Amino acid sequence: MPFSNDPIVKVKDLVYSYDSVRALDGLTFEIYRGEFVGLVGPNGSGKTTLLKCLSKLYTPQEGSIELDGRDLRKLSQLEGARIYAVVPSEFSMDMNISITDTVLLGRYPYLEGLWWERKRDEEIALEAMEKLNVLNFGNRKLGELSSGEKQRVLIAKALAQEAKVLLIDEPVAHLDLGYQMEIMEMLKSLARDGVTIIVAMHELNLAVKYCDKLIVLDKGRIVACGKPKDIVTQKLIEDVYGVKAIIQDIPEVGMVIIPLSSSNNGGVFDKKNGKKGATALGKTPARRRGVGA
Repeated sequence: MPFSNDPIVKVKDLVYSYDSVRALDGLTFEIYRGEFVGLVGPNGSGKTTLLKCLSKLYTPQEGSIELDGRDLRKLSQLEGARIYAVVPSEFSMDMNISITDTVLLGRYPYLEGLWWERKRDEEIALEAMEKLNVLNFGNRKLGELSSGEKQRVLIAKALAQEAKVLLIDEPVAHLDLGYQMEIMEMLKSLARDGVTIIVAMHELNLAVKYCDKLIVLDKGRIVACGKPKDIVTQKLIEDVYGVKAIIQDIPEVGMVIIPLSSSNNGGVFDKKNGKKGATALGKTPARRRGVGA
């Protein structure tokens, strides 16, 4: 289904600081129901920090966040869990728990009394497992799965939570190309079903291919926001990442970004001067990138 004109996430003048360093510096944007949004930018640009503010793990010093028309600051943990679900970049769960029980944990916002394995809970969990293609190994332990399979299980758990917004940090990190595309296809399908997807990621070509909107961050500020085809340019790539690139529109594939070299020659052999750049010599290029992933 196409995303609606009704914003489900509204962020205004958001500021978050680590001591004296502003990790997020006055962010303002809106995200609509059913949109698949990618938060992109270099290391230290503020992507993960923004996700943590949206999930109430961090409390901003300034600004406001509304989710589904509610002030995030006023939501209880259970109220928030019925609106948003978080899929972390690192696994911190018990690896001995079964896949089915892992997905059933997503039903905790609807807990009634001491026992919560109601028939409806089980049905919702099984539906989520089927959508993420993990139903066939429901009795296996989480620790027995590959990274790609674990990622699908955690997304199924978030889907079983019946949240309207999924906040996902690095959904395809450490996965091979096949699993990367599989995860992105599944997220795209969930967005078509009306779930709002917000991912923080580094894989620009995948973000451009699958996301409806990109929010490009650099040093804690939004430097571009919009449809990938409207905002991704050679100049943007060089300004934000310090990388020269070619951007091509390939039939049946779409936009493809081909990096050529670092614009500051970090690590690239300098034919003119007969020496290597700063990175190859073990020096850090003097380009400030802020705090927070």
